[in-house]
Amino acid sequence: MKGNTSWSSWKLCLLSVLILTDTIAAVKLQPNLIIPAVIAFGDSIVDTGMNNYVKTVVKCDFQPYGINFQGGVATGRFCDGRVPVDLLAEELGIKLNVPAYFDSKLNPKDLLTGVSFASGGSGYDPITPKLVTVISLEEQLTYFEEYIEKVKNIVGEKRKDFIIANSLFLVVAGSDDIANTYYTLRARPQYDVDSYTTLMSDSASAFVTKLYGYGVRRLAVFSAPPIGCVPSQRTLGGGILRDCADTYNEAAKLFNSKLSPKLDMLRKTLPGIKPIYINIYDPLLDIIQNPANYGFKVANKGCCGTGAIEVAVLCNKITSSVCPDVSSHVFWDSYHPTEHTYKVLVSLLINKFIDQFV
Repeated sequence: MKGNTSWSSWKLCLLSVLILTDTIAAVKLQPNLIIPAVIAFGDSIVDTGMNNYVKTVVKCDFQPYGINFQGGVATGRFCDGRVPVDLLAEELGIKLNVPAYFDSKLNPKDLLTGVSFASGGSGYDPITPKLVTVISLEEQLTYFEEYIEKVKNIVGEKRKDFIIANSLFLVVAGSDDIANTYYTLRARPQYDVDSYTTLMSDSASAFVTKLYGYGVRRLAVFSAPPIGCVPSQRTLGGGILRDCADTYNEAAKLFNSKLSPKLDMLRKTLPGIKPIYINIYDPLLDIIQNPANYGFKVANKGCCGTGAIEVAVLCNKITSSVCPDVSSHVFWDSYHPTEHTYKVLVSLLINKFIDQFV
């Protein structure tokens, strides 16, 4: 991790602040529901800057990324502004932004209220992060072990256990496995789509089980999105008219059909765990197919550059212009939604699953 801070010197002051500070949640939580932190694992959808510290081409710590973030700063979020982990933390009254675990400005209070370990380009398939040299889910767990130890040093064993057991953990992965590893790069030629999505769902189940071993109990595991309808995949697999790439979407749906029952099985076999399956596929597809119903005008192209292929280093202020009205677009670049789209999705989904953690 970048930057070494003397954690112990913060303890007394920090604990006093936490005791005296009341946070008002936008979502009305049940009286017996306490969520002290939001913590994320996965890929670029919830990466808040981890890849800034990794030697990879999957980066976005430069403009025009971040043009709608506070101060117009490119933080390493693959978006014009904030991403789902930030928005959920705000809705729950925890904080406005969830920093990356590698953030050099990280302080003890950040640790106690949540960080993101997610790395853009990662996935459930262990080959996926290796192809683009990013942080694998297994490596994210290693950093999570460090995190647990730091939290224990700040607040003690008992409070640490409470934070881990009661925080909201997001697991968001699968898009890069399907779009990049399987279809674009053809890196798993020995697998057909059925066996590959089984590999993915088995890996997702194993990852959640490992989190359970660390004391994690409340998890929101996101489905794969309609990946064939994101602009870059339309360009690569949608033909001359850039229609949605149906084969990609079918793979996503097949994976989702396996992921949901895997989580149901874990709920039955691991005492106390509450893994909630978050169906992101259907609401995002509805936004893409009916953009005007949600206040959008453009759903088949991103806002950055031509909107057809630009993502990460290809979306830059030197070679890429930005559309006049970002909020009119469902997608920011050719792969990732705009902050406005994320806000719509969070508002549609949050009340459907938060109370399930009681």
